[in-house]
This record gives sequence, C-alpha cells and structure tokens, in this order.
Amino acid sequence: MAEVSGLRSRNHFEPNCKSRVVDEGCGVEDVPIYRHKQRPPLARPEDLEDELLPRTMASNLGTGARLTPSPDEEIQDEKAAVEEEKARPIQIVLANEDEHSFELDAAALEKILLQDHLKDLNVVVVSVAGAFRKGKSFLLDFMLRYMHNQQSESWIGGDDEPLTGFTWRGGCERETTGIQIWSDVFVVDKPDGSKVAVLLVDTQGAFDSQSTIKDCATVFALSTMTSSVQVYNLSQNIQEDDLQHLQLFTEYGRLAMEEIYLKPFQSLMFLIRDWSYPYEHNYGLEGGNSFLDKRLQVKQNQHEELQNVRKHIHSCFSNIGCFLLPHPGLKVATNPYFDGRLKDIDGDFKQQLAKLVPLLLAPERLVEKEIGGNKVTCRDLLEYFKAYIKIYQGEELPHPKSMLQATAEANNLTAVAGAKDMYSKNMELICGGDKPYIAPADLERCHEEFREHSVRYFRSVKKMGGDEFCQRYQNQLESELDETYTNFSKHNDGKNIFYAARTPATLFAVMFVTYVVSGVTGFIGLSTLAVLANLVMGVALLSLCAWAYVKYSGEFREVGTMIDLVAETLWEQVLKPISEQYMEDNVRQTVVNSLKASLTEQGSQHTKLKTH
Repeated sequence: MAEVSGLRSRNHFEPNCKSRVVDEGCGVEDVPIYRHKQRPPLARPEDLEDELLPRTMASNLGTGARLTPSPDEEIQDEKAAVEEEKARPIQIVLANEDEHSFELDAAALEKILLQDHLKDLNVVVVSVAGAFRKGKSFLLDFMLRYMHNQQSESWIGGDDEPLTGFTWRGGCERETTGIQIWSDVFVVDKPDGSKVAVLLVDTQGAFDSQSTIKDCATVFALSTMTSSVQVYNLSQNIQEDDLQHLQLFTEYGRLAMEEIYLKPFQSLMFLIRDWSYPYEHNYGLEGGNSFLDKRLQVKQNQHEELQNVRKHIHSCFSNIGCFLLPHPGLKVATNPYFDGRLKDIDGDFKQQLAKLVPLLLAPERLVEKEIGGNKVTCRDLLEYFKAYIKIYQGEELPHPKSMLQATAEANNLTAVAGAKDMYSKNMELICGGDKPYIAPADLERCHEEFREHSVRYFRSVKKMGGDEFCQRYQNQLESELDETYTNFSKHNDGKNIFYAARTPATLFAVMFVTYVVSGVTGFIGLSTLAVLANLVMGVALLSLCAWAYVKYSGEFREVGTMIDLVAETLWEQVLKPISEQYMEDNVRQTVVNSLKASLTEQGSQHTKLKTH
C-alpha cells in the first residue's frame, strides 16, 4: 500500500462521513456528502488548466450562513450512511509470508463482482502500484472522495475533513499486503450513454524487507494484467532501476498470459511524487509527458541494454503517460498526528491533485478493461483473476531474481562451462574419436587427473555470490564431469573389438549350447525339450542376423540396442559367472596338479639320495 512518509497516525474509513464546513460566525457544521449513486463530475478543460483549490461550502454561502438539508436529502443521507458502513477495503489476494506465495479469496471477489446490477457491466479497473511507503493508499482515498462526491465541484473535500477510506499511516513499515479492492463498485454513466463499473485497487508495496523479488513481481504483474489503468507510483524521479523493475514485472506478467498480443497491457501512468524540478518540467500532465518522452527516448548512441528496456516498455502498453505531483508539504511529512486534513497540505499539491484524479476517473476519460481486444465484464474479471493466480501458484513460470543473484548465476555458469570444456578437450586428446582403445584403468586415472585440474580452474575464476553459493555450482560441475566421463568410457569400450563382439559371441554361445542340448535330448527321447531348445536356437539365430543388419545399415537402431541389452544381460548373469567359475576351477586344478607333481618329484629325489 502507499503511505505518506513520516506519519504515525492510522486512518480507517468512518461510516458516517460528513464534510465539516467551517463557518466564521457559527463554528463547524456537518454537511451531507452525496454518494456514488450520482454521476461523477466531468473533467472540464478549464478544470485541467486553471488552478483548482478546494472550496468550502461556507465560502459559497457567505459569512454566517447555514446549510439546512431538505427532508429528501436527509433520507438520502441516511441511506448513504448505511451504505458507507459496509464500504471498506477487501483483501482479495492474500499473502502467505512464510511460504512467499499468494492465494485468491474467490468468495470475497465473487461477492463484489457478481452482484446482479454489476456482473454484466464492462469494468474499469484503476490500480496503484509501486514501492512501499510512497503514498499509494493516500492517493486512492482522494480517488474515493472524487467518486463519492459526484455532484460537487469541490469534491476534494473541506479543509478540516480527515482523509478516510483505504487504511494508511505514517512510519517506515509496510501496511498493505497482497491486493485490496474497495468493496463498493461505482456505476458510472459514460458520455455515450453506456454504464461501466469502476473498481479501485490497492496493492502491496514493492521492495520491503519481507518480500522477495518474486513476491514483488507477482503482485505488480497481477495488478497490471487485471487493470485497465496502472498507476506506477514513483518518488522524485524516474530512475533507470525503476524502468528495469518495470521491464521485469511486465515481462513476468506477459509470460503468464496464454496468448501474446502486440501490446498486452493498456494504460500506464507514471506518477512522480514530490517532484522538485518544476523549473525544468512543470507540474501536471503536460510537464510529465515532456519529461517522460525524454526519459523513454531511444537514442542510437545508447547502450543496447538501455535501448532494450525502453523498447520493451513501449511494446507492452497501448498508452503511456506521466504526471508530476509536488510535495504535499512539511506538515504532512513531519507531523505524527496528520490525518489527511487539507489545511495541512500545501496548495500546489492540492491544485495538482484536483487535476490528476479527474484525468483518471472522469466519465469521458474512463478506460474499459480489454483482454485480447475484447471488453471485460465484472463476471469475466473474476475468471481472469482465478486463472492468473493459478498460474502464479504453479511452477510453470521461471522465478524472477535480483540483479545480484542473476549476475552471480550467470558468472558461475560461465565458470562451469569453461571448466567442463577444458576437461572435454583433455579427454579428447586421450580417447577421442581418432584415438585407439585405452585400458579402462588408464582412462580412469586420466579422468581423475583432468577432473581435479578442471575443478581447480573453476575455483580460480573470480565469481560472485559467496562461497556457499559457488559450492552448489562446483557440485554441479563435478556431477557433469562424472557424467561426461561415463560417455567417454562407453565410447572407449566401443573401440575394443572384444567388447564389440560380445553380442555376436553371446548369441553364438547360446546357439551352440541349445544345439547340443537339442541333440542330446532328442537322442534320449525328450522331444519336448528338444523342440524348446531348437526354438531358442532359432530365436538366437534370427537375433544375430538382425543385429548384423542393424550394424551394417544403421537402421532400426532401437532393435539393435535391445539385442545388445539382452546379450549383455545373458553375458553378465549367465555366461560370465559360468566362465569365471570354470576358469577358477581350472586354475585351482592346475595349481593342485602342480603341487602334486612338485611333491612327487621331491619325494623321488629324496629316495634317490637315500639309495646312494
């Protein structure tokens, strides 16, 4: 949410809200405020050019005059008071601070948007977003005054009237979390005779101490995707990091949209608060647009990074404007008891505020929400909210990162790629495609040597992120080097003629054994076993022929791989154990025979010696 800096008082909406009019002779009177059932005042050209200072009704009536409401006005005021008791900010997007996630309060949103008189109306969504503690909710409360005081030219209120509506307060800690909307949706008659529903949206301030970059990007993207006018609330100037954050947040929103249109978002209003350079660019819309054109200008001598940021912003929004707003005054910034009364606010601020709000909310300037070229109703907006929040709750989108984290990742990945490339080049010199077969033990020794050399290279490269962060990428490098070694080892094994002949040798051994078994079982009358042995021999023969064709032609490689796998399994599980056992028995028998022969020879020699 937005707040006025340096304030400590908290303001909530007061149900029975009345304008307090100061009369020099009679003190203070309560004057009824006309509510939102009437049409808001049109923004006349002279209103946007001339100075608009709040005028109290007492000054119009003269000194000593009192306003006496008619019976109809009293009844209307009572009804409005009942409605105002219900009007309050409603949290529709809830923030889970522990898990850094967001969820939609669909029931609360349905209750507001699916009212019978609203659900089929086209919707106008005005949202205010930006850094925390920069006065967003403070601004939205003046928008509420404009929408409530629909027939009064002095909609900005009386000098002694506290500011109520969206909660706001001073201080350095955030106030709003998630996304809030005003519970009353204002129905406005446009000049063409159509009716639209106007929705005011307050958002969680970005870059506070409890929010991650993903949290900030999600809130900003959601509000931009669902609003027809996004007010980007900034302080004092448009800095390059403001544009970079806008680029990141809008790109995060564009990724979540199912289809990418030429310009996915509608209107963006840069609102520069506490503007201190009116001698360069005047307060208001004209000076703001002149300043914005200069800031967003793409020049040939600009760095590519700066050009890309500006091109991206222009490609995202159909309409971009800027409004320069002066500082509200020292009383606002330093008085801990400030509650929004106009008497404590500087005249320049009030004058420009009286121009800004009609620019956004006057009936002829309302921008209806469109998605994909189609106007969105309140009913449609509910479904879009549900769809978008579901996307951000999933894992389909990449997680936005801070500039430091993104740079550190790129820096470490570059070091990983360099170390891995060094290892691969060294291994190619040992067992590359044109190199002969090398003994597995020698290959493993080279692998260990080159692996250690590559890891030392990775550590020697200057990297960002700290030791713990870099350790993750070192582990990744070691894992990738081991995987690369496995591939080199398989490639080297393929050069071994005996390894390459393992499959045909295994199949031939199966054929030989089954041929012998078939002959023996047929001779002794076990015809069933003989037929089974012949069947296995036939399958082995067909497999050998198919394997030979695959190796010769290069076709049906999957079949060849399957035959190799079966043959390797037979070799490892059957033939190799049998052969090893046979070899072990032979070696044992040879040793025993050698020992016997040696003992026999020694005994004979000993006998001869005795004889002599």
